[in-house]
Amino acid sequence: MANERTLSIIKPDGVKRNLIGRIIGHFEENGLRVAGAQMRLMSRHEAEGFYAVHKERPFFGELIEFMTSGPVLLMVLEGENAVAKNRELMGATNPADAAEGTIRKMYAQSIGENTVHGSDSVENAAIEVNWFFKGNEVYNG
Repeated sequence: MANERTLSIIKPDGVKRNLIGRIIGHFEENGLRVAGAQMRLMSRHEAEGFYAVHKERPFFGELIEFMTSGPVLLMVLEGENAVAKNRELMGATNPADAAEGTIRKMYAQSIGENTVHGSDSVENAAIEVNWFFKGNEVYNG
C-alpha cells in the first residue's frame, strides 16, 4: 500500500450549501488528510482546460457553466491509497447509484450537481494537483 496524493474538489453546490466542514470531516475520519487547500472561483479557461477530456461529450457546456457558477474548494488529499479511498468515499457519480454513507449519497442533488470531484488514477491525480497547485502550496511534511 502506498502513500498517495489526490485532487478533491468540493463543487459549487457543496460550497453554496455549507458542506465544506462535513465533507472534510468525512475525509479525515476515514484516513485522509488535507495537504493543501484553496477556495477559488474557477475561471472558464481553467474549467475548460481541466475538463478538456470531456470536451466532445454532450454535457461539457453544462459542466463548465456549473463549475464556474460559484466558488469551489480545491484540496490535495494525502494518505494510504488516497486515490482509491477518495473515490470510495465519494461514491458513484450518480447519487441514486451511490452506496449509503458516501458523500454523493448524503449530499449530491443530481448527477450534474454531485458535490465532489476526485482524481480517477494516480497518474491523473498528479496532473490534476499540478493543474491547480504550485510548489509550496502543498504541505510536504
